Amino acid sequence: MPPGRVRERAGRRAIGIFDSGVGGLTVFRAIRRRLPAEDLVYFGDTAHVPYGTKSPDTVRRLTLEHVRFLLRRGATCIVVACNTASATALAALRRRTRVPILGVIGPGVREALARTRQGRIGVLGTSTTVASGAYQRALARQGPRGTRVFAAACPLFVPLIEEGWAGARVTGEIARRYLAPLRAARVDTVILGCTHYPILKPALGRVLGPRVALVDSAEAVARALQGLLGERGLLRRPGRTGTERFFLTDVGGSFRRVAARFLGRPIPAPRKVNVRVESLHDGL
Repeated sequence: MPPGRVRERAGRRAIGIFDSGVGGLTVFRAIRRRLPAEDLVYFGDTAHVPYGTKSPDTVRRLTLEHVRFLLRRGATCIVVACNTASATALAALRRRTRVPILGVIGPGVREALARTRQGRIGVLGTSTTVASGAYQRALARQGPRGTRVFAAACPLFVPLIEEGWAGARVTGEIARRYLAPLRAARVDTVILGCTHYPILKPALGRVLGPRVALVDSAEAVARALQGLLGERGLLRRPGRTGTERFFLTDVGGSFRRVAARFLGRPIPAPRKVNVRVESLHDGL
């Protein structure tokens, strides 16, 4: 194995889903609906959430170590269900692992380009995701000439969603403030560039209007994952019920309550794990 590679442990085949906290459960839910036979392992770094306000170096260090944990638990494919980690850590992960790594940015970008009518695309995300320019670069690289991208950071959306205030009047008022530049830019498609944001679809749709397409990256990722596993011959035969395991770096707080809201059902008790986060220069 080349130096710097993360070793993956042979064993029960599973799809590893990584997020900084609870938002990745929207991706988990979309994958479970599309791939009911697959075994899923979810890892939420609830001890260090949110990632959206952390430096890129910190996000890369945390993501690399937690993906290593999933590989030790039998993951043969990794979904980075965190836009901030996808924006800042995906390239480093792909250099250090041999298993397929799927982020949430690529699938969302491809769907937005397929749905836009006038090439005017908005991106909503955390401050770190927007500042990284990952969506902007991908849309410019993959889109036709003349594609215009308008990004807006929405740092208050995540805490509002986790408090259960997605339908509250204050959330609609904040959404109008955040989305005002996108409305002024006359976007026709908006990427929900955070895995929490699909919970806000009704509120965002009311502000933007019915002619603006909302791209749910969770659904786009699930479709892309199904295609990837099919191409590699890794899909399980239908007819079985896939297993689910949940690991968190902190099991306190409201994770299970919020998770039930995101998934539409209770989840099994998650296991707390202590993951030692090493330096990026420690030969991962």
